[in-house]
Amino acid sequence: MPTKKERELVAKMKREGKTPSQQAGEFVRLELEQIRHKEHGAANTKQAIAIGLSEARRAGVDLPPPKKGKYDEETRKRAKRELKVGDNPKYKVSKKRSMAARKSLKKAPTVAASKTALSRHAKAAAKARTPRERSASARKAAATRKHNAAKKSK
Repeated sequence: MPTKKERELVAKMKREGKTPSQQAGEFVRLELEQIRHKEHGAANTKQAIAIGLSEARRAGVDLPPPKKGKYDEETRKRAKRELKVGDNPKYKVSKKRSMAARKSLKKAPTVAASKTALSRHAKAAAKARTPRERSASARKAAATRKHNAAKKSK
């Protein structure tokens, strides 16, 4: 369950006008840091990212669940539930379940957050996209960099 500090971070990012994906990205980065500092582990990089996205939704980031067909229905249901939890900070958390999940993650390896694993994951994710999608993404990134540079120079 997200801490008060993490909830405040989300509120701050929302005020700054950051998109839900940027807000969620911060949670994924924090999750990878936790794994690198051996607070717990993850079976693979995809799981580490999923944990970060889950935390983000629970902290109040308006990140929509994955589209139908991309993941199994159970994952979509869980994401919807986490969004609901994010809307209501007084949601009851099962201590037994939390402790069991934490204990399981402590046993998992920490290599999921290594530079090599992240690089491998990024390459696999890029391969799954079409050249047109990759090109559009690169154009959007370039435009963002240009926009931020213009803002910085003012």
